[in-house]
Amino acid sequence: MNPVDTPPPARRRWRRLALVLALLALLWAVFHFTGLRDRINPQTLREGFAEHRFWGFAAFAALFALGNLVQLPGWIFLASAVLALGPLWGGLATFSAALISCGATFFVIRAFGADALRELPGPLARRLFAGLDANPIRAVALLRLVFQTIPPLNYALALSGLRFRDYMLGTLIGLPLPLFLYATFFDTIAAWMGWH
Repeated sequence: MNPVDTPPPARRRWRRLALVLALLALLWAVFHFTGLRDRINPQTLREGFAEHRFWGFAAFAALFALGNLVQLPGWIFLASAVLALGPLWGGLATFSAALISCGATFFVIRAFGADALRELPGPLARRLFAGLDANPIRAVALLRLVFQTIPPLNYALALSGLRFRDYMLGTLIGLPLPLFLYATFFDTIAAWMGWH
């Protein structure tokens, strides 16, 4: 490709973002119209764990990763694991699956969108990226404390040009506390409701 054929940065950025949105829309449509979305619920996931611990976890992690891409709420997975395994093992299973999910989301979104957000113009974007670049691990850890694994955060971090190592270290540091607080909360609710 010669320099004349190279698209301007703005067009390239929007093309990358459009590609990511098209991918997410396609995944959502497949997930929704095949009925898979309706089959992923706490009861089904709990039964999968109860029947097959190892393969149940593998399926759980894969569904968590797919669910993260199509914006399924993470509480479904956490509640299922807590109901099936209790707060400690359910929390650990969810933490492990969340790490796998965050890593998978990073690679999928980065493959299609590269660092499209890094190319956004304006002073606000420059300030946000300056803060992220100054201490990326701390920034990701703080974001995980507040937002856990919500898909838009994963997408934004993947498109930010952040290194995978910093992304995962920040996730590893920031995710355990809120996850185990939620696990304890779900276990308490389950005990009150007599679901154990």
